[in-house]
Amino acid sequence: MPSTFLPSPVSAGWERIAPAEAGLDPQKLVAATAFAEGAESPWPTSLYYPDGRYVGIVEWNETGPWSEIVGPVIPRGKPAGVIVKGGRIAAEWGDVARVDMTFSIAKSYLAILAGLAHDDGLIRLDDPVSRTLDDPHFAGERNARITWRHLLVQSSEWQGTIFDKSDQVDHNRQIGAGADNSRKGHLRELREPGSFYEYNDVRVNVLSYALLRTFGRALPEVLKERIMDPIGASDTWKWHGYRNSFVAIGGSQVQSVPGGAHWGGGIFISALDHARLGLLIARNGEWGGRQLLSKGWIADMLSPSATNPDYGFLWWLNRGRARFPNATASSVFALGAGSNIIWIEPENDIVAVARWMNQTQFDAFFGKVLGALA
Repeated sequence: MPSTFLPSPVSAGWERIAPAEAGLDPQKLVAATAFAEGAESPWPTSLYYPDGRYVGIVEWNETGPWSEIVGPVIPRGKPAGVIVKGGRIAAEWGDVARVDMTFSIAKSYLAILAGLAHDDGLIRLDDPVSRTLDDPHFAGERNARITWRHLLVQSSEWQGTIFDKSDQVDHNRQIGAGADNSRKGHLRELREPGSFYEYNDVRVNVLSYALLRTFGRALPEVLKERIMDPIGASDTWKWHGYRNSFVAIGGSQVQSVPGGAHWGGGIFISALDHARLGLLIARNGEWGGRQLLSKGWIADMLSPSATNPDYGFLWWLNRGRARFPNATASSVFALGAGSNIIWIEPENDIVAVARWMNQTQFDAFFGKVLGALA
């Protein structure tokens, strides 16, 4: 059964625990962290190749009119990470306080914001977004039928352009090690909303825009007030939008934020702050006696979706251990290119964060961490 222990606010620092006291073999844990530190991402530290191309554009074989980088980009750090057992740090490597880009882990943060909107009664999962918002992005025969659930599980098949990026840019996109993106960006015939899974960053940005309009305030402000400050996170994290993603809200221009760093921007954050967020999910949304996010939402968020059993609401699952054979079937993940990961392993009350690891080595890392259990 998971512990109820929680770390103090960042100003007081995390409590550490000796590996043996946490039920971990010290030598095997050292081997696991050394493996993580040695399995460095092949991405250039500047995130740009010598010919000037942004690494993400190269990674996804993207060309054409929608490839402009419109958000900030900062150089990446060296591999870093932390293993939390029972709410205490049992191991760490690298600079865990360094603020780094985190790519699509931002999607999992968007799912938490959607949960807040749901818990507040602002949205209902199976309502069309058009019922909540009178907005041209959710008008027309197709887009008016798209529900919040469709957006959260990436089966919306939303069609259009937002912030100068067309949904077509991610048609036929594949992700993961060995992905074939030879047809990425080739126009395909769209399916019925809710019937087909496609990993599409433009459609995730539409979800973020819809949540901004629903809350009527900047999403980073909501996240800070409702989640990050209550869990004692630092004040070093930022969520950057695009230079052209400002939206009129209540007479002010508010920046809509993306669900990743496909075109720059996204959440810039430390491994330690990621670990706090992971621990909140591991504790079913409760922190210090407060239910910050409902248990019902977390259960829905981490349940298999109809169009992809390895995917919940913008979180990755491991049912049947198909994705990561060395991790437990109950494990859940926030994944970002580069590669970045938050791993929540409920059976042994482990939360681990790894930054800038070669994605082909994730599964081996999981096996080494679980192999260190005494």
